[in-house]
Amino acid sequence: MDYQPVVVQRHARPAAAKHSPESRYWRQFKHPVFIKEYAPVTSIQFSLSKPHRYAVTAATRVQIYAPRTQKVTKTISRFKDVARSGNIRPDGKLVVAGDDTGLVQVFDINSRAILRTLDSHKQPVHVTKFSVLAPTQVLSCSDDTTVKLWDVPSQTEVVTFHAHTDYVRSGEVSTSNPHLILTGSYDATMRLFDTRTSQCEMIMGGGDTSSAVPVEQVKMFPSGTMALSTAGPILRLWDLVAGGRCLRAFSNHQKTITSLAFDSSAGRLLTGSLDHMVKVYDVSSYKVVHTMRYPAPVLCLAISPDETHIAAGMSDGTLSVRRRQPKASEAADQPFAAALKSGAFETFLGGALPAIGQGRTKSKIKPKPTGDVDELRIESRRAKRLKEYDRLLKGFKYSAALDSVLRKNVPPTTAFSLIQELIHRDGLRSALAGRDDVLLEPVLCLLVKHVTDPRFGEMVSDVSSLVIEMYTPVLGQSPLIDSLFMRLRKKVLAEIRFQKELVKTKGALEMIFASATLTAA
Repeated sequence: MDYQPVVVQRHARPAAAKHSPESRYWRQFKHPVFIKEYAPVTSIQFSLSKPHRYAVTAATRVQIYAPRTQKVTKTISRFKDVARSGNIRPDGKLVVAGDDTGLVQVFDINSRAILRTLDSHKQPVHVTKFSVLAPTQVLSCSDDTTVKLWDVPSQTEVVTFHAHTDYVRSGEVSTSNPHLILTGSYDATMRLFDTRTSQCEMIMGGGDTSSAVPVEQVKMFPSGTMALSTAGPILRLWDLVAGGRCLRAFSNHQKTITSLAFDSSAGRLLTGSLDHMVKVYDVSSYKVVHTMRYPAPVLCLAISPDETHIAAGMSDGTLSVRRRQPKASEAADQPFAAALKSGAFETFLGGALPAIGQGRTKSKIKPKPTGDVDELRIESRRAKRLKEYDRLLKGFKYSAALDSVLRKNVPPTTAFSLIQELIHRDGLRSALAGRDDVLLEPVLCLLVKHVTDPRFGEMVSDVSSLVIEMYTPVLGQSPLIDSLFMRLRKKVLAEIRFQKELVKTKGALEMIFASATLTAA
């Protein structure tokens, strides 16, 4: 019998799937550093100011890490029970944290001294955050179902909200409007509060309470027009402009989503879950563009403002930090001068800066001879010449400093910035005191000119109240001053009428938009 030879065909090995540019970018976050804590890591937050140190909350302590070395630079452990939600103020100088006794404490990040103690909650406080636009205010959300906004300097409550009926485990102050607060609760609702009315202005979620799922996390878009919430493995997108309408609900996780984070442009959303996964979404389509796997359930997640670090905290006490090396072109585009904004000492501690030479200042960078090899030192050869008002402020000549910015060639932003500085120094009253009609005239002219300017209106009101209080006894002695006060009064009354008309117009437009939305639906 003749056998036909068997021809074995060799098939080419299938080519490996090429990664998309998006996936290649996120794969640059590699070589994760794993740091073992003593308890589950419940909160991570990066400072908005350079060098972007980050606060890690676990057990009864909050630790501050240097992103360049991943080493602990400060440990705050003055808590009687489990610490919660360590949060660094935008300028990088203060830290606020709550604990399971209901106490909220504000610390100096360098000395670790307790600066303020806010004792009003009756149950554990799971959320403590500084307001980005009003950094002297702190938000706290508690298991006692209350949401509070605190004024840190006076150590008092600005407002308290009682609308929730169960634990409040997530919340934040809007980064576009300091009066709006978004919270999520185990009563299955997300609520939008307004501190100006002290009321809940919008309720999202709820529905059938028998099958309701607790809201674990909420996140407001930087624009303030939309918000996200998580309940179990489901992620929901809400339109705040349309009255809190749910635009879509989707789920790509197998278990509860525990954390949400935006990149610096808010174009990508990162979600962490108990299913060990971190997923990256494109917010234009809400499609998953990349997935990262972790060795344990993820409890918290954060990405640094410069997008060089992704930190994740896990239930087994592991802190994972992935680092991306920025390209030279990215580094060249960064505004390096802003890195010194938080102070020379913090910059010195935090890591490298490029050579800086601006105006009369010539600087160079030399490696530090001792200590960490990554630390750098900036040596200044010549100090930059101060402006006249800066020099007068430095000499505590507050009245003369105010006069120097009331001239015609000084922009109003400079004038009101100096007034704000005088308020912080408690020196505004002394700067305004003892003025005759000649010296008081430019002050009143500034107030009259800018009382309707939305940038300065609130500050003009405060300064006007102080001027009226101080100079009421001498009214009627100078026709010029009296006429300026009358002009100020007329502009204020006209502005109030204008604002009332705006409120009416806004209400009419909201009704039109609501009816249009119902018709479209």
